[in-house]
Amino acid sequence: MTKDKEEEMKMEEENLRKIEAALFISGRWLSLQELIMLTDINPILLKQLLDKLVEKYKNEGGAVEILGREGKWKMDVKKDYVSMINKLAAGSAEFSKAEQSTLAVIAYKQPIKQSVVVKIRGNKAYEHIRKFIQLGLIKGKKVGHTKELNLTREFHDYFHLEKSKK
Repeated sequence: MTKDKEEEMKMEEENLRKIEAALFISGRWLSLQELIMLTDINPILLKQLLDKLVEKYKNEGGAVEILGREGKWKMDVKKDYVSMINKLAAGSAEFSKAEQSTLAVIAYKQPIKQSVVVKIRGNKAYEHIRKFIQLGLIKGKKVGHTKELNLTREFHDYFHLEKSKK
């Protein structure tokens, strides 16, 4: 093997590790633009390397996979292991009990007006709703003086749920 080819392979391995690290630590969907900014890899090469990583994880048969959808990528636990992981995650919730209750109201009653959620959950719900919108778990559409809240695809992906056929 030539020295140039060896250097090229080392550089590719390093770039694969950068992408893998970014996907691992983010815990969310990352756009191509975000991955470019994080890894400093050119877009064409980045797309090729993402395809390689997706295949690598598919072929290794492990518990983790790399998912791609609508120009975004995410590293996640395979569906077969979600129930086990949820048991582990239940110990330290990412959302406070109050936030969980607010999200549960939205999920159960959607579409629901923000003003109704606030009447049910109190003024702290504004803060919770803002956080959920930022995380992409819900979307708010302006209706009069309030917002109509609905779950997003991200919500279903985040909690590993099938989207209901409402």
